[in-house]
Amino acid sequence: MKRVLAVTGTRREASVLRGLGVEAIAIGGSGEALDAELAARGGEIDGIISFGMGGALGPDLKLGVWVVGTGLNGAVDALCDAEWAAALVRQLPGARSGPCYADGRLIDDSNEKQALYRKHGALVADMESHLVAHAAAKLGVPFAILRCISDEAAADLPPAIAVAMRPDGSLALGAIFKSILTNPVQLPALMRSTARFGRAFAALESGARLAFSQN
Repeated sequence: MKRVLAVTGTRREASVLRGLGVEAIAIGGSGEALDAELAARGGEIDGIISFGMGGALGPDLKLGVWVVGTGLNGAVDALCDAEWAAALVRQLPGARSGPCYADGRLIDDSNEKQALYRKHGALVADMESHLVAHAAAKLGVPFAILRCISDEAAADLPPAIAVAMRPDGSLALGAIFKSILTNPVQLPALMRSTARFGRAFAALESGARLAFSQN
């Protein structure tokens, strides 16, 4: 595909794709933002991929492991393009393939992660793939999901993580500080989560170069 659009939640996730032959936009979980970006491009897109970090639902998935989506459950049920998914698996040694989950929420509770895995068999959850699937269906172009594990299924995320992203995909520092002041006991867990996200982001950067090396 000549013109691939990668959709991320955060600007930082989008930044790792610079220079890799793929356009990237951060939508902050906003369907309106995605619609506006697509309208500005006039529909001249060959495929759309949901890209970035994701929370593990599969109990054996470790930090930094890549998941290539075969389909999606949640707010939208959709199949990913099989040929595209197979190519991504080939380009990312050690990647897992399987269904994914997205309903627009951050899944931050380990009990809910386990329940979603039991119900859907989904390996990973994110906050954008349902919007990407809907947009791809509307445009009639292939749809793919590629996510790097940022938190494991057994991990509970602190409340500040849930408010960390602004609607434009930038970091909501004010909301984070407010959450900490309101609930200061979460600070040690937030520091641990931030350190783990940093490790996952390093894996995101290195894997992106492999995944999009031939685009």
